[in-house]
Amino acid sequence: MVATSLGASDLREVVATYLELLRAHRELLNRLNVYPVPDGDTGTNMALTVESVSIALSALGEDATLEAVAQAIAHGSLMGARGNSGVILSQILRGVVEEIGHADAVDAKTLAAALARADELARQAVVHPVEGTILTIARAAARAAACHEEDLAALVRAARDEATEALAHTPEQLPALAQAGVVDAGGSGLVLLFDALGHVVAGDALPEAPPLESVPTHVHEAVGAGHAGPTYEVMFLLEGDDARIPAFREVWTGLGESIVIVGGHGLYNCHIHTDDIGGSIEASLDVGRPREIRVTNLSDQVLEERWVREATIERLPEVERPPAPATSVVAVVVGEGVGRIFYSLGVRELVAGGQSMNPATADLVKAVAATGSPEVVILPNNENVRLVAERVGDLVDQVVRVVPTDSVIEGFAALLAYDPAASAAENATAMAASAERVTTGEVTRAVRDSACDLGPIRRGDWIGLGPGGVRAVADSVSGAARALIAALARPEHELVTLIEGDGSSPANTRRITDYLAEEFPHLAVEVHYGGQPLYPYYVGLE
Repeated sequence: MVATSLGASDLREVVATYLELLRAHRELLNRLNVYPVPDGDTGTNMALTVESVSIALSALGEDATLEAVAQAIAHGSLMGARGNSGVILSQILRGVVEEIGHADAVDAKTLAAALARADELARQAVVHPVEGTILTIARAAARAAACHEEDLAALVRAARDEATEALAHTPEQLPALAQAGVVDAGGSGLVLLFDALGHVVAGDALPEAPPLESVPTHVHEAVGAGHAGPTYEVMFLLEGDDARIPAFREVWTGLGESIVIVGGHGLYNCHIHTDDIGGSIEASLDVGRPREIRVTNLSDQVLEERWVREATIERLPEVERPPAPATSVVAVVVGEGVGRIFYSLGVRELVAGGQSMNPATADLVKAVAATGSPEVVILPNNENVRLVAERVGDLVDQVVRVVPTDSVIEGFAALLAYDPAASAAENATAMAASAERVTTGEVTRAVRDSACDLGPIRRGDWIGLGPGGVRAVADSVSGAARALIAALARPEHELVTLIEGDGSSPANTRRITDYLAEEFPHLAVEVHYGGQPLYPYYVGLE
């Protein structure tokens, strides 16, 4: 049956259907993501944004009015928006529900006005709008809808068809897309919204996600190699004075790009790509109070893409959990073996996370609460997780301290000084001192041609990363590990720890340990299985 209007329950069904489509297409959208830099994962960010909407709607009663549903969609998308694509999507959803919130039902004329408002607000949110992106798709749909104000089914089908047609032309508007041979990821995600509308209004079939193999595997490498933009993505919610937002926006235009600021009535979701993390956050202090700050290193996101796809952490079974101590430890880790090692060293709760999979503040808050201890120490084990970790203490009743560990190896070293009976403050001091005594490095594979102080790096080379950047380049994983250790080793070092990850092998580990026995006989060697993706070896010297 074809609907002539949409009520509150229909709108909820649209959201549920859209979320289902985003989840099914998430990995495809992630692979399409190419512009202007690999910005997290477009599919993941859009799905998480709509998931936040779904959670907000689930808190409403079944008899909630259309206005209440509209408010939940606007608030949920604002609070849960992630990444550039998620923030713009939240503004599009806000524009839609802004027009329909006071209506008894959504007819064709109302929906046409709603899509026009969504297009308007989306472009207002972006400081430098770029065609060939999600903005282009939103405009195409709004223009098509304006021609069908008398027939709801015809309107949603026209909007969907025009959005699909506009998506096909995005490579003509963005050289990055043409170079990679793909269409825009954010635009692809928005087209799914119109597929959901067509299904709910007219019963149209939902699209199936095409195979991942349909996306060229060289997409990220091809685009990333030619981009020299800002290094960091900074996002936060900002509680502030509406009147000061225009001035804040102007300050940000001088600090970075991909700037999106959405919201209103004292609450804004802010997104920027920048090289000045501190300046970007400090600028918001003139407006109000930033919270839920997230910082991501964009240059590492391609390398870390599998961390998002594969990170799973098994919680210690309740039967194996000892009574909660005076002070517990929460650690952010990835890799099954790494998790087991952290548990063996006394960690109470683990949170999955890494470079491009920065856990949300809520994830850490939940883990801290789950410890059952009055005081907690958090090991972020990544510099980009520190800011989020430092917010947790303001959101829980427990005493929380953060030890600024930037790697898994530093986390291991910190735990050697952990005393469950001591206070969080005492533990934080001792654990930080212990972590500072270790020098860390990691071995991985170059995903594109580059250069460093050691000379050229070719795609496929094995590289050793340590303090100061690339410290070794070799044509084999064991060669890179040996050269990395040689570059990091100092006379005062007594112990080398190797954590084996994806890509390691018994033969390569033996080559490394044989080399150490011959060249550094004074160093004791410990080898552990970590199972971390992308990094065959973590290295620690202490």
